[in-house]
Amino acid sequence: MLSSAMIYLAVIVVLALAFDLINGFHDCANAIATTVSTRVMTMQQAILMSAAFNFIGAFMSTAVAKTIGNGLVNPVHISSEVIIAALVGAIAWNLITWYLAIPSSSSHALIGGLLGAAISFSGTFVIVNWLNFFWKVALWIFLSPVIGFIIGYLMMTLLNWLLIKTRPSLVTAIFSKLQIVSAMLMALNHGGNDAQKSMGIIAMALVSGGMISQFTIPTWVKVSCALAMAIGTGIGGKKIIKTMGTNMAKLAPVNGFAAETSAAGIIFAATMLHAPVSTTHIISTAIMGVAASKRITAVKWVLAKDIVTAWILTIPASALIAAAIMFVFKFI
Repeated sequence: MLSSAMIYLAVIVVLALAFDLINGFHDCANAIATTVSTRVMTMQQAILMSAAFNFIGAFMSTAVAKTIGNGLVNPVHISSEVIIAALVGAIAWNLITWYLAIPSSSSHALIGGLLGAAISFSGTFVIVNWLNFFWKVALWIFLSPVIGFIIGYLMMTLLNWLLIKTRPSLVTAIFSKLQIVSAMLMALNHGGNDAQKSMGIIAMALVSGGMISQFTIPTWVKVSCALAMAIGTGIGGKKIIKTMGTNMAKLAPVNGFAAETSAAGIIFAATMLHAPVSTTHIISTAIMGVAASKRITAVKWVLAKDIVTAWILTIPASALIAAAIMFVFKFI
């Protein structure tokens, strides 16, 4: 007969992979929205490409997984119920924003869920490593959108200057090909940062349940999370793809290339710094920066305001949901 620890672990693995699956179709727009909107690739082609590179990217590193699973809350000080509540809170917020077609951050939903559940479980704020939270999460919440906008703006401005004497038809022909490469880079780095978050959660559960003595990411965890992310991406998220690729700003292939290349570079840098950033924040603001380089009114700022509002609400909303679930667990 299975022990309660094994049952809890099985539930956590299922929920973590479900989160990865939802993250895949919720955030697949990050890599392919501009490629689809500029008609460089069909929806099916872009989704299959993104799924493949998300899978490969998941094996790039485990630094972000360690930040999520060991850097914010010590797994030794929490129970399996905390991790379950965190995952349910994050999944609930992801589904709400997906239904409303708002490209919010799956990463921040998971972080908010973890913080809310841990604080509710312990009854104290001391359980959270606030220094790590500030340097690796909170700081990047403000920095990454600003950097995304600035780099996107500068990249597009540079391309406009370099291509000023080139025929528009030739520019389109060249960047229709280059945008496929930039979309691959974006998908690779999305997998490299986002898939690690579920890896970190499962490894946290293994430590918390006493299955492993120190925080490491087993190979089976890497493979299962990479597969879940790839399958979720394969399912696709047409609502959010439309919001990011067409509703936010009108894009040509050269614009899509500038936005994706800028975002991929920023995400790669964040991954190397062990920061679990929001790929959604970065690509969204890169698109805004690219559009603004043409003229400030090219960005649909009313829609951008709604997106930013969702970003601000994500961590506290998912934290409250997870805290409420944990509160119920304590009395069952």
